[in-house]
Amino acid sequence: MVQKKTQAVAPRPRIPKLDPNPPTNTEKQPDEWVSGDDPMTGAQASYLKTLSEEAGDPDAYDENLTKAEASKRIDALKQELGLE
Repeated sequence: MVQKKTQAVAPRPRIPKLDPNPPTNTEKQPDEWVSGDDPMTGAQASYLKTLSEEAGDPDAYDENLTKAEASKRIDALKQELGLE
């Protein structure tokens, strides 16, 4: 009788981007961002300017905002405009 050799199969590594249930700490609040005090990005500035114009609230745009402040204003304007 011939015996089959069984080979242990190593578990597959977890791939975070493909995980249907990612860990809850993957989305942090803007106040908890490590780079939250950095100046807002060009993309944030452009989007915030567009949203503030659409909302008729030009004062919502301020070129001196931090990343965290810009993110909060973008979220607020999106909600105000019904985009969320």
